[in-house]
Amino acid sequence: MTTNMNVNSNVNANENVNEAKRRIQIFDTTLRDGEQAPGASMKPEQKIVIARQLARLGVDVIEPGFPISSPGEFQAIQQISREIQNVEICGFARCMKADIDAAVAATQDAARRRLHLFISASQIHLDFQLRKTQDQVVEMLRSMVAYGKQFVDQIEFSPMDASRSSEEFLFRVVEAAIEEGATIINIPDTMGYALPEEFGPLFTRVRQGVRGGDKVVYSTHCHNDLGLAVANSLAAIRHGVTQVEVSVNGVGERAGNCSLEELVMAIETRGESMGVETGINVEHIYETSRMVSRTMHFPISFNKPIVGRNAFQHESGIHQDGLLKNRNTYEIMDPEAMGIPRSMIILGKHSGRHAIKHRVSEFGIKLGESEIEDLYNRFKEKADELKIVTDDVLMQLVGESTDTIVQPFSLVDLQVLAGSNRSRIASVTIYDSENETERTYTGSGEGPLEAVIQCIREAMPVDAVFEDLELHSLSTGEDASGEAVVTVVSGGRRNIGSAIHKDIILAAAKAYVAAVNGVILTRKMQEVRKEASGE
Repeated sequence: MTTNMNVNSNVNANENVNEAKRRIQIFDTTLRDGEQAPGASMKPEQKIVIARQLARLGVDVIEPGFPISSPGEFQAIQQISREIQNVEICGFARCMKADIDAAVAATQDAARRRLHLFISASQIHLDFQLRKTQDQVVEMLRSMVAYGKQFVDQIEFSPMDASRSSEEFLFRVVEAAIEEGATIINIPDTMGYALPEEFGPLFTRVRQGVRGGDKVVYSTHCHNDLGLAVANSLAAIRHGVTQVEVSVNGVGERAGNCSLEELVMAIETRGESMGVETGINVEHIYETSRMVSRTMHFPISFNKPIVGRNAFQHESGIHQDGLLKNRNTYEIMDPEAMGIPRSMIILGKHSGRHAIKHRVSEFGIKLGESEIEDLYNRFKEKADELKIVTDDVLMQLVGESTDTIVQPFSLVDLQVLAGSNRSRIASVTIYDSENETERTYTGSGEGPLEAVIQCIREAMPVDAVFEDLELHSLSTGEDASGEAVVTVVSGGRRNIGSAIHKDIILAAAKAYVAAVNGVILTRKMQEVRKEASGE
């Protein structure tokens, strides 16, 4: 369920407010509209995994695909309907008998289900896509809504491209759908054309201007062509909508759909002023976002709200100083409540002494004032050169400032032999600072990185699972440097290591070593704290 993130709130007062809040149903179309994005296609078994995660996330309705589109799609929807019994399953269909039959058959084993029927409503769609008159469209939707009503109680109807339709015809098709048994009216901004101040009031006019308009549930489905999908969805909520159709990471055709995580967190953060709430388990937001990104091979933009890499990271010294004193100075949400690893401080040329000292202390390293000053000067020189000073580089600078080796393990040398018709073979030399030994390890794999990671695992026997790797080009041209970001999981805690190098395999290896070093140093710091507290 939703959690209150306002640190200054009064619990009893919140309980009273929550009783009066309007519940917004989250209808997830990641597996249908989201998958229609070019290159986002998923295998049936992948869809099932995502559907399970969406159920854990707490969505109210899953639209798992377009049943008539392919046999594999039909089978995936059928299995999701059988397995996911605590979420309503929606069968998607055009106003065509064959589509409805496929949707009914695919979802017949669902504990709760509905049919979602759609037909174009804008004149440009009627003229150039359907090549039908308005009377023909009304006749089609009437007969197909009535046909679908034979099989299910819940019928959702969508007049496609509603925001570019004439209100007169929009009212006509909505009224016809209600008369034939539609229970949910979804008014979509299919082309992302609407403005919030015009889209929200449209729902009020439909409700008041259509016979039976006050007897049905209202939903909205907004696209993001002008970057207004979330804003239009919130405007619709203010005008009585109780269901919003969304996708994880905002994936979908063209610029995508209303982003699930953005809409949910807008409600979570400002729900008191709007008087609404959702049933989303926000602690699963980040995990779900990463899963969809990896499955679709769609990278998440650095500045993507909520789940983007920079969404809760700060390089400015002024911001960093404020955050270290009180997180609420520059953050309106708690990333850890959404399952996002806490790494708010990014060290770069704008960072100050306070942030550097804090980051070093996270590894259990205490420095004197003169050492901090020396480190700061070295840091500034390196920051001008690299833009971002990674943990691996920072630990090297600490070692130079203190004339010691602070990293448990260091990558000394790496060699990889690759070829098109052979396994990749790697040789890695690692220095163990605790035992003051240097050893070389060899390994093989289908790819050069797999071979390298096998060698490092042998050299650094730490129970850390390699969870994720991100590679980013930091410039253009043949001499471009690549940044590698590696996430490992140990004891339920994520550690992130990063490194920059022109050789991306070497950058990934250094990032992995840095991440595992982070695990070791964090454990040592926890042990020191336990001893100090007498536990």
